[in-house]
Amino acid sequence: MQASKKIAVAGGTGRVGRYVVEVLREAGHQAVPMSRATGVDVITGAGLAEALEGVDVVVDAATGPSPDQAAATEFFTTAAHNLQAFGARAGVRQIVVVSIIGCDQFTTGYGAAKVAHEKASCAGPVAARIVRAAQFHEFVGQLVDWGRHGDVAYVPKMRTQLVAARTVAEQLARVALDGRSSNGMVEVAGPREESLVEMAKLLVARRGETIRIEGVVDEHDPDHAVNLSGALLPGPHAVLGGPTFEDWLAKNG
Repeated sequence: MQASKKIAVAGGTGRVGRYVVEVLREAGHQAVPMSRATGVDVITGAGLAEALEGVDVVVDAATGPSPDQAAATEFFTTAAHNLQAFGARAGVRQIVVVSIIGCDQFTTGYGAAKVAHEKASCAGPVAARIVRAAQFHEFVGQLVDWGRHGDVAYVPKMRTQLVAARTVAEQLARVALDGRSSNGMVEVAGPREESLVEMAKLLVARRGETIRIEGVVDEHDPDHAVNLSGALLPGPHAVLGGPTFEDWLAKNG
């Protein structure tokens, strides 16, 4: 049996972080959830030194309040700098960072902000490993709500391999516990390619809504082709894990 480790989770009460905490505790490890709700702020640094005492590995699953490129970049790079600086002083061996498959193909927006996040995380004194994930199952409902106009919801046309947040958390925990200290990257995705538009239709049908889903391409977005090109799909060495969106929806819809 693996010896118990103390692992801090930035964003530990969020969509992915709460599952990381859950997975680690189920495996008998000491998980320290770090968020404003627990008195730790990765932007100001408040409570960070105390939270990292005796911590071996940090999982960085923190996200900011805005998807805007400038605001997101500021959040991610500030958080990465603080985790590196406070982590180095605390003797943290490694930081595991959750990112997005294909983010390096974007020149603007949230994807570009995640690239800046990766670079900032890998530039510090503590070794960093990047776990790039496909779009979450939970992301579909968010996009439907964002795109809702009357009785129509406009959803981006996108080739993706949707994955459950819990599945991503399991991979983050696995990487945090595997004992490697070198920089590197891993991809995690769902079991099969799926159309975001078709999955949105499944979601509203499951909800019993009569809203019509309309797939759209924003020609004004300089990176619109990325969504359609397959750049957001995992590579041949990615870790794939279920459930499919349809199976997940049957349990969580």
